[in-house]
Amino acid sequence: MHFVKAKGILTGGKGHCGMNIYRGCTHGCIYCDSRSRCYQFTHAFEDIEVKWNAPELLERALKSKRQRCMIGTGSMSDPYMHCEEELRLTRSCLEIIHKYGFGAAIQTKSDRILRDIDLLEAINRSAKCVVQMTLTTYDDGLCRILEPNVCNTRRRIEVLETLGERGIPTVVWMTPILPFINDTRENIAAILTECVRVGVKGVIDFGMGLTLRDGDREYYYAALDRHFPGMKARYVKRYGTAYVLPSPNAAELTALFHEICDGNGLLSTPEACFAYMNSLPDRHRQMSIFDL
Repeated sequence: MHFVKAKGILTGGKGHCGMNIYRGCTHGCIYCDSRSRCYQFTHAFEDIEVKWNAPELLERALKSKRQRCMIGTGSMSDPYMHCEEELRLTRSCLEIIHKYGFGAAIQTKSDRILRDIDLLEAINRSAKCVVQMTLTTYDDGLCRILEPNVCNTRRRIEVLETLGERGIPTVVWMTPILPFINDTRENIAAILTECVRVGVKGVIDFGMGLTLRDGDREYYYAALDRHFPGMKARYVKRYGTAYVLPSPNAAELTALFHEICDGNGLLSTPEACFAYMNSLPDRHRQMSIFDL
């Protein structure tokens, strides 16, 4: 872990903004796209870069914004990885988001988010808060291989249920679906059945497969060699160096996905899910700082 003084914290446009407080991750997910060379890491991925002045930058940015919007975090680095326990920078930024009446859209795999459930609830009352949780496999044994340094699927489902009980809307990222590993009807049906049970708002699927870029591909294939002997050769034979690797079962699984989601009123396209997560009700956008 090392500390840097960042020059800015928010990215994005008028309707919604994003921020990454950390750079890198310690969760060890074998398929992580953020390891790709295109993101130009100059340090080891597990050597977390900490933007120690993130709260200061965020307060300055939000104080000067004339229109409220949703602030997203977690797209590149999980805001609730291990170092957050000590540093609490995510919580500090959420406090600032609440202070200025903005909304929050948080993406994580970690149950550490429950530490801040009081603050999430407060943001959701005054503006809007959406928590996004990734679920890739219903099998907790497989989960320990795919996502070794973070809480398992069963625990994440408990987190979703707890958030729902507190009125905080949730969205599930059911991605990636790894060819020949978790691309089964049983897995998809089990995950979606739990999503329905705990009342998630929507589920994001990007075509029942995964993507591999340079850097990410090598890390993933090394993991396949460790945990699934012979699987790398199967991938290379079928996909070569393709960026998009659809499951051979993609059409069948996609049909099942829409059957369950649409039949139970869940948002089921990325466009619908992102539109929901990025929208802040007009009554909150028009709030004055003097009303807070």
